[in-house]
Amino acid sequence: MSLRSRSGEQVPSLTVQIARASNPGGTTAIWVRDRLDGLWRDEDFADWYPRDGRPGLSPAQLATVCVLQFLLGLSDRQAAEAVRCRIDFKYAMAMELDDPGFHHSVLADFRDRLTEGDRADRLLDLALARLKEAGLVRERTTQRTDSTHVLAAVRDLTRLELITEAVRAALEEVAGTAPHLLDALVDEEWGRRYGRPVRLGKNPTRPKTRILATGNDALRLLEHLYQHGADRTSGPRVQALRQIMVQNYHHDAAGRLLWRTDEDGGPGLPPSSRAIVSPYDASARYARHGHIISWKGFSAHLTETCAPTPPT
Repeated sequence: MSLRSRSGEQVPSLTVQIARASNPGGTTAIWVRDRLDGLWRDEDFADWYPRDGRPGLSPAQLATVCVLQFLLGLSDRQAAEAVRCRIDFKYAMAMELDDPGFHHSVLADFRDRLTEGDRADRLLDLALARLKEAGLVRERTTQRTDSTHVLAAVRDLTRLELITEAVRAALEEVAGTAPHLLDALVDEEWGRRYGRPVRLGKNPTRPKTRILATGNDALRLLEHLYQHGADRTSGPRVQALRQIMVQNYHHDAAGRLLWRTDEDGGPGLPPSSRAIVSPYDASARYARHGHIISWKGFSAHLTETCAPTPPT
């Protein structure tokens, strides 16, 4: 597959007209084209391809798609769909509005080419040089970079999965330290319900029945441990179960156990930044960075500087 250069190609007039009308404030993809005229040119990729063969897709376009894909948190399929359907993507890559784009597998092939040798470093150097030319990056100034998210080594759980797994984790913990406490509590039904890691998904069967049954089981377990004095010496998973119960259930005036929601007029849900997301790591939290990145784990603020003195 050979290289067919598209460098210097202008954005089609109809694409410009529709993109301006539909996005008067611009988008990230539009800004890439307007401010930089693209980060790369096809000639930058000349040594990636042989001289002979069927002309391939524009590598500068594919590299731009990869950057936008990372910025917007898109999968390969979503990125290919954006190229096919989004006007601002077509604007960024100087494509006609009726251009069908490409198959999503092309992006994986392009990344494979990018990993060979020092190609990635060379492309980064070219992008930085053009950012400097555009006045977006200045030399000889203090540069700081904050690395803000660290993923916790836990599964993503729905609220019902969380409370169910919290009961199972607490039972496993008590079984390892004081198994005699469970003799009068755990029966065959509990074994079927909590004998293996929970996998309920977003649409479990009989959710209201499961919510009530799991909440009552958790309450029975905590009360049983309290009656036997084991709550004072219980481990972190029992403590996590107690907190998870508080953040997901409440009692009404009649003493009934109810599922917390923000619509029923009850106490509502706790802020997501304070809610436990896993019984196996009670310090992990749900966090967001802007409107794009979200994760379950921690925020670690690490600052790097080129200045001779440390940052203040």
